[in-house]
Amino acid sequence: IADIEAWPQLESVYVFCRNQAAHEQWANKVPKVKGVYTKIKPICKALQIDRENCDRAMISISFNGRDALFMYTQLLKEALLEIEDDDVKSIKDLVEYCRLQDDIDEGQITKVENEYRDHTPIWWYTAETFIYPMLNRGLRQMDVDIILKMGFFIRHLHQHITELHREQKGSMPTNFQVFRGQGLSMEDFEKMKKTKGGLMSFNNFLSTSRNREISFKNFARPAALNTNSVGILFIMNIDTAICTKSSTTFAEVSKVGYYKDKEEEILFSTHAIFRIDRIERIHDNHCDRLYEVNLTIVGNDNHELNTLTAHIRKDLGGRTGWSRLGFILIKL
Repeated sequence: IADIEAWPQLESVYVFCRNQAAHEQWANKVPKVKGVYTKIKPICKALQIDRENCDRAMISISFNGRDALFMYTQLLKEALLEIEDDDVKSIKDLVEYCRLQDDIDEGQITKVENEYRDHTPIWWYTAETFIYPMLNRGLRQMDVDIILKMGFFIRHLHQHITELHREQKGSMPTNFQVFRGQGLSMEDFEKMKKTKGGLMSFNNFLSTSRNREISFKNFARPAALNTNSVGILFIMNIDTAICTKSSTTFAEVSKVGYYKDKEEEILFSTHAIFRIDRIERIHDNHCDRLYEVNLTIVGNDNHELNTLTAHIRKDLGGRTGWSRLGFILIKL
């Protein structure tokens, strides 16, 4: 363990043994050992939570409205949503692309190929397939191939969230809070501290929960145990009037996702914008790199943001559809 623990590509170690107490004595001294287990079910649960933590930490975040990436990603969303494709061809193109990759399970590819229309976009997004991690990676790395191949799914998922938002609007409170626990790299954490009072954007679909405890215990605290990251509990203050005015759509998805009743989940469409109100350290016996970050939804019609993107819209000229999308991707 001492040798492989030093490998930079090794993120976590899980020990499976017969004598838990004996192995915990040395395992507690090795930071990358996440736990010692004597049964398969708990280790599988731990792996599932840690995998979700990795996915959450990889979501793309832009800080400061004056950052070029921040502005262009807002326009990328608009360009993707206005394109209308042949869905049959789009699914075929995605499947062919996936079969050329060496890290995607063929069974999952076949399932998408044969069953895509049998389930809702939110079901696919929350299911254990390649859809979520691939979309996450594409939007984080601004991978043109992935963005183009998954453009149809981005539109379908946005449309599904928008439909549910309309249906649920009457039952949603005017103001409410949601929570999100995740890890941030040291670099992104420093950027966030410097942007306090400014804007930040989550450049992917944003999973949040009404349940603070689950967000903290399952995601924020475990993320802080990684020596390369900071554990963050985002507390997001939502004003539905601002969301409606700026077409920032969200929906309660616990009844329509792959996992029923999971986390009391609220899913926001891509590129939700917030103002960073407050950053405070959480005093915790388990770790000293835990922070609570208070955010307030701003919406994409914010005057400051519109002023900053005005000159980019001029550069776009009269471009529409694929031409507009291509121009933005080149800039990114």
